[in-house]
Amino acid sequence: MKDVTLLTNNGVNVEKSLELFGDMATYDETLHDFLADIDEKEQKIKYYKEIGDMANYAILVHGLKSDAKYFGFDTLADLAYQHEMASKQNNLYYVTEQFPVLITELDRIIHLVKQYLGLETAGTTTTVVTPKKDKAIIVVDDSAVIKTFIQKIFDNEFDVLMASDGNEALQLIHQTEQPKIVGMLLDLNMPNVNGFQVLEYFKVNNLFDHIPVSIITGVGNDALIAHAFEYPIVDVLKKPFNERDIKAVVEKTVQYAH
Repeated sequence: MKDVTLLTNNGVNVEKSLELFGDMATYDETLHDFLADIDEKEQKIKYYKEIGDMANYAILVHGLKSDAKYFGFDTLADLAYQHEMASKQNNLYYVTEQFPVLITELDRIIHLVKQYLGLETAGTTTTVVTPKKDKAIIVVDDSAVIKTFIQKIFDNEFDVLMASDGNEALQLIHQTEQPKIVGMLLDLNMPNVNGFQVLEYFKVNNLFDHIPVSIITGVGNDALIAHAFEYPIVDVLKKPFNERDIKAVVEKTVQYAH
């Protein structure tokens, strides 16, 4: 049996996390998803820092901050937030100077989670989604935690197709019969092809009439939200959200499907 005191004694705010996950079984299961995604994310963070690409670095540490907050990794969330702010200001000196502190804390958390789950190693797992239901929704977010959380909620109702950026989302759309897709949940802040580029693609190709879109975002900037509403989206849901919130948005979104 897992000993949650291992987490709490090492500064993990499990009680706060349960406001999102509801129970320890779901929390523990989603920790596995965190481990499956985190090695690749850490490598990307290191890569963008090394080449000085502060725009994509900011996006990735923003995602790390969000995941850390969901799991109660408060120190890691605070450090990632500082790096997010510094990289948005193009403060490469701060990022370089404080990078070892961020990575040390991230590696500590990874080791702690593996200890808690009784794992010696945890590799990256690729999930292949096989269409099995009449209706599908697409979840576009660079956070595996968010995607898996939503998938678990709707897996009995929809075929939940998951993409890590806008390019993957558009590929899914072209590979899937459009009448099957009844809605899309789209993050705005992603590396490679971001949410606004997807919205523009939808506008140019008249896809909003076929696939209704709602935004899920950790961006609190009112100007960006207003810009999103310049497109015919259904709604915007800000992170962090709970199961009730996401169910309401999905229900509202799919009602618009033709």
